[in-house]
Amino acid sequence: MLARPRDGVSALAERLAVPEADIRRSLDTLSELALIRPSYERDGELCAVSPEVGMELLMARQQAELTAQQLRIEASRVAAAQLIAEFADLNPAASSPGVEQLVGLDEIRTRITSLAHGVRSELMTFAPGGGQRPDTMEASKPNDLALLGRGVRMRTLYQDSVRNSLTTIAYATWLSELGGGVRTTPDLPTRLMIFDRTTAVIPVSSDDSAAGAVVLTGHGTLTALCALFENVWADAQPLGASQERDEIGLSAQESTVIRLLARGLTDEAIAKRLAVSPRTARRLANGLMERLGACSRFEFGVRAVQRGWLPSTEQLSGSAAAELHG
Repeated sequence: MLARPRDGVSALAERLAVPEADIRRSLDTLSELALIRPSYERDGELCAVSPEVGMELLMARQQAELTAQQLRIEASRVAAAQLIAEFADLNPAASSPGVEQLVGLDEIRTRITSLAHGVRSELMTFAPGGGQRPDTMEASKPNDLALLGRGVRMRTLYQDSVRNSLTTIAYATWLSELGGGVRTTPDLPTRLMIFDRTTAVIPVSSDDSAAGAVVLTGHGTLTALCALFENVWADAQPLGASQERDEIGLSAQESTVIRLLARGLTDEAIAKRLAVSPRTARRLANGLMERLGACSRFEFGVRAVQRGWLPSTEQLSGSAAAELHG
């Protein structure tokens, strides 16, 4: 490819006297190793990449894969905690130490108020779902004032879509002015509150957080939930900051949409994950497809991998790059 950069699959196969299938497999391997990339000048052609540059890209991609895997593991911990709650609810005799059931909004709020009165140093919160319920925010204000007045460190994570809710922005700004930390991120796995890193409250059902919740105090579970919070917090944006773009020009929300598209989620499912309307999700997806000149979601996935928008673990087809080259 260095000597004959304009040769396609057929020409390479003829020159090297090997089957085209072998050429395609070799191109797949070179693409996975970041040693070839799409040509910036000629659509459908691939160019060789310097091994030094390719190694840097490969290491960065592998680091992204490790980070994504860690987040998946921590998210699985949250799902496991919810399963523990459901199992304990259906099998009271099998309930284990470190698990307490809460049923109904009144019981949940009463328990949270009790935990808030006892917190000494730190409160970490996931608040997904876009704009928050006004009654929930009003009910939280007395607790917030008391906690911040005692010097408790408060950190709250909302979804990016909360920026469209004036009432929630007003509440978050009020919290920030009192010394609370507030950031936003495109996607959150569940509603969550962690008190002093020793007690966590999560809903039994992500679809109806008011129906029931579980209080967890197990050391292993709390360690995982705290790690999950810290990972998401580190990548989130402060509420007052403008939405930053990464080195390839994507916002955090766009990067999340790309990953969800690669997993095969529909516009409606993406809208639910991002707490936006289906119309907004569709606009985001279509805008990204247009930027890559993709006519289908399969083609979008292939081009996204080629452009470095997706790590290799989320490729939709291992031989896609070679097929485009041929």
